[in-house]
Amino acid sequence: MDQKLQLWFTELQTDDMALSCRVKKTLHQEETPFQSLAVLDTEQFGRMLVLDNVIQTTVRDEFVYHEMMAHVALNTHALPKKVLVIGGGDGGVVREVVKHRSVEKVVHCEIDGAVIEASRKYLPEISCALDDPRVDIVIDDGIKHVREHKKTYDVIIVDSTDPVGPAEGLFSASFYRSIYEALNEDGLFVAQTESPFFNRDLIPRLYKDISAVFPVTRLFLACVPTYPGGLWTFTMGSKRYDPLEVDIAGIPQMDTKYYSPAVHRSCFVLPPFVEELLVQGGR
Repeated sequence: MDQKLQLWFTELQTDDMALSCRVKKTLHQEETPFQSLAVLDTEQFGRMLVLDNVIQTTVRDEFVYHEMMAHVALNTHALPKKVLVIGGGDGGVVREVVKHRSVEKVVHCEIDGAVIEASRKYLPEISCALDDPRVDIVIDDGIKHVREHKKTYDVIIVDSTDPVGPAEGLFSASFYRSIYEALNEDGLFVAQTESPFFNRDLIPRLYKDISAVFPVTRLFLACVPTYPGGLWTFTMGSKRYDPLEVDIAGIPQMDTKYYSPAVHRSCFVLPPFVEELLVQGGR
């Protein structure tokens, strides 16, 4: 009896754990100057962006990560007008940022233009806002960009890959100091800060480094099925505004699938094992 050929993509999420997805078709594959890039069409998660054999986003679960990266920060700031998005070449964070009426300009700084081009072609529902007239795409190193733009932004969103290769510098104390200087006097930033299950050494260090620079530092959580462990952390550093003091009754209605005013409040409620990581980081 004939059997259907089964092709699988496997991400080694740790040295001892992998996530495998059955692949219907490889839509795109190339070696860019920075990394290996692929777009796969999978049975479970639909079209998937993969960089250096690590899942970056999928059309089935992308909304969780992109909504939480954007809306927690933008609804914490009193009046965000100018926003910088570092990384995130798929365009998902930009799509969420432009939902905010107060935003007048979004600078999207991505080091690898090939990611943007592949996302435009194969992930149109994620990259759909890249042509918004408020969006200015800059192909450049995000570390260099923040150093050259002091007191420029209200909100900075660091949508980086894992802390290896070209993204390693985006997880450093010197980078957080540069972000502080690139923000206006009431500015804030948010970054993805990895898994509380598998990055237990990294999270305390990042929290300590960010809280040494910003007077308000908060960690929050979301569930992203394709990321290691499913539970994911984000860390906000703010010069003035505290996300816990936001009047959630004043958060406007938006077209979202995961984020809501109630989630804005509840995502900061941390399980004891995550709180323990922040104590290690000097909280």
